[in-house]
Amino acid sequence: MSPLLYHQEPSSAKGYDKQLKEIMGAEISSLLKEFHGKDNSETVYEERLQNAQDNFITAASKLPRGNECVPPCGFQTRGGQYNCELCRYDSCEFPMDCPFREMTVREGSSSQMWCNVSFQLPDDIVMIWMFSEQVKSQVRDQFKEMTSGLDDLYSIRPTILQDQGTYLCEILSGGLSIVRLYYYLTVTPRLLTGHSVLQDIFDQSVLSGHQFPKPVDPRPLDDGPPPLLSPLTLLLTAAFTSGFLLFFLLLGAGYFWATTPNPISHQEEEDPEDEFYDC
Repeated sequence: MSPLLYHQEPSSAKGYDKQLKEIMGAEISSLLKEFHGKDNSETVYEERLQNAQDNFITAASKLPRGNECVPPCGFQTRGGQYNCELCRYDSCEFPMDCPFREMTVREGSSSQMWCNVSFQLPDDIVMIWMFSEQVKSQVRDQFKEMTSGLDDLYSIRPTILQDQGTYLCEILSGGLSIVRLYYYLTVTPRLLTGHSVLQDIFDQSVLSGHQFPKPVDPRPLDDGPPPLLSPLTLLLTAAFTSGFLLFFLLLGAGYFWATTPNPISHQEEEDPEDEFYDC
């Protein structure tokens, strides 16, 4: 067939292979029926082939265009466009290496990095995590492999100063690389963190006329009334109160008994005199 039929390259979103084949088959069938058993000049053949090409381009251009390419990186064929010359879908032509993702954590805290992409991945993938200590690099030879499998999460707990550097997650399918994600982790030392806090307090005092900010009450504003006393505290309070009450009752009773005169003793003093006069 004349190469004129592929002179232009109509593009279509992936998933319309069947429709493209039907359009192409209809044009070829029409030419075969028209030229079968006939001897025509080359001019007629070229004219009819050109018409078939124009018809195919017009029909293929009405199909949805490729719009599933997700920037900025990764080998993506799902959103690629159909190449009529090569009879296949081209990739989205993004670089394999993704831009750096910057992370800053304090020494002693935890760190998490995810090996996720926004485009659809094949089923037979392998994720390889690698690390390049203390440098920011995309040179593969500077990395050492840490894990290999289906782990899309890499965690560090706790994070130490030696964990600072570049982390690479490479996703492969069929032994070929699909995308490479880079994280650069910066670890802030504990002393430097404390110095930053003191520096912030000093800056605030200078800006506010050498007045340090008032401490904030750690309790929330809506925490309600103070909590009730515990049962043990209530029991001890009741016991002490009862003891003091009993003590004062006994003290009052003793005082009353000591100050009240005894009528029996007065009667005994008068009886001997009466008996004397009777004799």
